[in-house]
Amino acid sequence: MSKILIIYTGGTIGMVESEDQQTLVPFDLKHILEKVPEMNKLGATLDSMSFEHPIDSSDMMPEHWTMIANQVQANYEDYDGFVILHGSDTLAYTASALSFMFEGLQKPVIITGSQLPIGMIRTDARENLITAVEFAIQKIKDEPVIQEVAVCFEDQLFRGNRTKKFSTEAFDAFISPNYPELALAGVNLNFNHQELFRSEKAAFHLTDGFDRRVAVLTFFPGITEQLVTTVLSNIELRGIALMTFGSGNLPQHDWLLKAIGEAVERGVVMVNVTQCAKGNVEQGKYETSTGLVEAGVVSCGDMTLEATLTKLMFLLGQSDDPQWVRDQMATNLKGELSIR
Repeated sequence: MSKILIIYTGGTIGMVESEDQQTLVPFDLKHILEKVPEMNKLGATLDSMSFEHPIDSSDMMPEHWTMIANQVQANYEDYDGFVILHGSDTLAYTASALSFMFEGLQKPVIITGSQLPIGMIRTDARENLITAVEFAIQKIKDEPVIQEVAVCFEDQLFRGNRTKKFSTEAFDAFISPNYPELALAGVNLNFNHQELFRSEKAAFHLTDGFDRRVAVLTFFPGITEQLVTTVLSNIELRGIALMTFGSGNLPQHDWLLKAIGEAVERGVVMVNVTQCAKGNVEQGKYETSTGLVEAGVVSCGDMTLEATLTKLMFLLGQSDDPQWVRDQMATNLKGELSIR
């Protein structure tokens, strides 16, 4: 029998109504398992642990990513897989961050949550939890089918660093806009085996460290020079993600390219990520992005903002060399980036 460790961090999936039925309050993992007795029929040994103080996912910080990763590392040899219960709002950030932290991962780390608390009549929490565990226990010739960080939501399994939350109301709240789903759960579990990630590293280990001295600058029609230069001239920042239009375009202002160029020369790692949910940054395709190539801005291709930002923070936490970070940002490390 497969042994699965369920790690509860907080979020809607573990909440119940307060006595006055006016608010939701966090509960413990024992309550969750009591609500889903079908878990005992999955043919797996299930153990659980939880954060001492479960948090709403809006409060998720890099130190919490480290806490989760440390629990996986500490229990890696004793379990066949891991299911992490997480609030949905920042779930895609956590999934992306963990994917970059784990080297040589050869077991499933599947993150799930829900839109409704597990005690409610129409909750999606029960199916999400059951399906996540089912995905985690699947093996072929004693090898786990999933050997990466993945997100399970509403009968779909996505690569963790390819996901994005797109709905506050729908049960299928997550999408993977630029990469196929890893699996679908219907009558059977159907895997897209050709899309699954396999690490080239033989030994599992954890690399920690995130540099929070980053910013996201989202462009919009009418953005002012004062706003842009205030961000780009901030000497505390080491990395800036430019959220651009379409395939990576910006307004053609001399002052804008000058400010970007000065920041790059100062050692700031500038990366270009599109505001579009689906698609690819192609710097130089149009005249409005040619100057970014010349200024040394790195194209993030089809990476999501969540993957871009966590990858940038992670790489900056590993090195003080801006050029190394730029090179790594443009490299597909954990299946987060399609190389064209």
